[in-house]
Amino acid sequence: MKTTVDSRATRHHGSHRELLLTTTSTAAPMSKIDAIIVPTARRAAAMENAVALAAELGCVVVALCSGYSSPALIAQMARRAGAELVAVDVGHLPPGLLPAFETTTMLEGTIFERKVDTSLKRNLGLLLAGVVGWERIAFLDDDIVVPDPLDLNRAADLLKSSTAAALAVEGFPDNSVVCHAFRDVGGPQDTFIGGGALVIGRSLLKSFFPNVYNEDWFFLLDDQGIGSSAVVGQALQKVYDPFANDIRARSEEFGDCLGEGLFALLDEGGTLAHADSYFFERFIADRRAMISDIIDKVAARADSVEKQRMLVALKAARGRCQLITPDIYVDYMTAWRRDRDMWRVHIEELHARWLPRKRHRNATVQLGLEKALVELGLLSCTRHVTR
Repeated sequence: MKTTVDSRATRHHGSHRELLLTTTSTAAPMSKIDAIIVPTARRAAAMENAVALAAELGCVVVALCSGYSSPALIAQMARRAGAELVAVDVGHLPPGLLPAFETTTMLEGTIFERKVDTSLKRNLGLLLAGVVGWERIAFLDDDIVVPDPLDLNRAADLLKSSTAAALAVEGFPDNSVVCHAFRDVGGPQDTFIGGGALVIGRSLLKSFFPNVYNEDWFFLLDDQGIGSSAVVGQALQKVYDPFANDIRARSEEFGDCLGEGLFALLDEGGTLAHADSYFFERFIADRRAMISDIIDKVAARADSVEKQRMLVALKAARGRCQLITPDIYVDYMTAWRRDRDMWRVHIEELHARWLPRKRHRNATVQLGLEKALVELGLLSCTRHVTR
């Protein structure tokens, strides 16, 4: 059956801000962040802002490390700053700690496989928060700066009426390669909230981050659409080069096209139930046409190194988009729904195993960080610095 949603939903939307509640509150926050969770692969210096924030706010900072990131060096930094730290080497996690997601396995070995570990780290952060008993956690990227630490606590205040609250990410716009190029040729391209500066409560621990670009957008979705999400305060994105190579464009395209399509659908008042093969066929066609139009506009410019770099990246994105079919997206969304159910059961089983059943009214029993690390088998790959 074909969707009856307005056909405008099949076209790229430069902004999805109407899906959010924005507040400019500067009042003294009444809530407190329990932990700042940072997926990091850069050198230890990239953790300086997060460690300083944790020291200022009196919360734990969790560094989930891979690549160039060194738990030992981050631990030294935390001791100097007087911050409590948990630094985990995610390359040595105990087997079976995180479940196998169908959304991951269905893309493994294909050109759409995303070979990064950001989603793994964020899901590990959710699992740790649930077992420790943290009420409010902040996800923060290691290339994000928060000028006012209290903005994180202000975001935590909003969880009284919202399922998630994000800081408004300003500075360098954090978009995909295609969306950066769309803005560059004059398109009305905005940014959206995401895992770079996101505060959540325990209700969202039962959602998960799929291993795909825009994984934080999918994390915010429920069975119908995006839950109640709010924006407050400010975070600053450090500058990066979106057109550095064609690898970035290729690896983003599957998730970017899918995410932009679903959120355009929500913008128009649709639900995820309308995201059928007919809808995806039309949106993918528009996406290909949009990328081709951007390429034509860039190609018309005077020759320059920047022009050539943009064209290489955009042609890589278009080539990858040509291989996406509506059926792949329909199958992916089916797998995503099954993964959500599986993850919810996984989290509930962990909570039932380690957290006492009897709880005080309106209070979550804390297992405690030290005991949680022991129970989860993380001690051998973790540096824990106490205040």
